[in-house]
Amino acid sequence: MGVAKEEMTNRDKGKPPSQRQLKVGEMIRHALADIFFRGEIVDEVLSRHSITVPEVRMSPDLKLATVYVLPLGGGEADEAVAHLEKHKRYLRGLLAKRVSMKFMPELRFRVDTSFEKSARIDELLASPKVARDLDG
Repeated sequence: MGVAKEEMTNRDKGKPPSQRQLKVGEMIRHALADIFFRGEIVDEVLSRHSITVPEVRMSPDLKLATVYVLPLGGGEADEAVAHLEKHKRYLRGLLAKRVSMKFMPELRFRVDTSFEKSARIDELLASPKVARDLDG
């Protein structure tokens, strides 16, 4: 059964997320943002940061939610993610009370690097070499 599941996930990697995946991911994102905003997790490291949740990606079977987070200011992002991983069972329980689903997905936290990538692209576009090519 493990081989079939692995083949299925490899096959689905090229597909865009379904409307259902997007909808469930957005519901979980809003609920987590509310939990973080209200400070419902008692943790010394997490209480020092205001955590943002830019995106939640759902697996095709909706059993795994990859939560991309970033502390405002970007400092200690890896440490914040490590502490969120420690509290993921508690967070899953809080989510079950807020989001109506048959099964609450397993949570996996990752540092969101999309802002860094965006800044890098802006930096490249502003460079003199690229500006020269764009003008011509």
